[in-house]
Amino acid sequence: METRAAPREAAREVLVFVLGAEEYGVDILKVQEIRGYEKVTPIPSTPAFLKGVVNLRGIIVPVIDLRIKFGMADPRYDSFTVVVILRLEGRVIGVVVDGVSDVVQLGEVDVKAAPSLGSVVDGTFLAGLAVKDDRMILLLDIEKLLSSSELDLVSRVAESAPATP
Repeated sequence: METRAAPREAAREVLVFVLGAEEYGVDILKVQEIRGYEKVTPIPSTPAFLKGVVNLRGIIVPVIDLRIKFGMADPRYDSFTVVVILRLEGRVIGVVVDGVSDVVQLGEVDVKAAPSLGSVVDGTFLAGLAVKDDRMILLLDIEKLLSSSELDLVSRVAESAPATP
């Protein structure tokens, strides 16, 4: 008779970043790299959250400021501000955040269902809530963060932007 070990709890790693006073997490497998904030080339007639584009080794990458997307007041750009480069559904985008804290390994017991926020707040982009070592981390479903029309806009901006050195 063969005995099998109990299946190990499925663990996942998330990159934890800070926006204002809150910590957010995104699946580490979606993260391509983390860069210091650099000047972006603005694109006229785009929503305020779309800061513009940067040239990342020959690839034009649209940059979205999550503070503006989430309606947070007074986004600031300082030495701690970073751009997290993400690969989403075959697209590469950058998201501006206040800072990156660390990578956290989460087990199933650490993750709770996303809270229902009612119709006042759009919580469709929340994948869950992680509680780890007295920290509360809002887990983002980064693909749902942008609507399909916003993703299409981001793609069009990247394709039409002139390559800059």
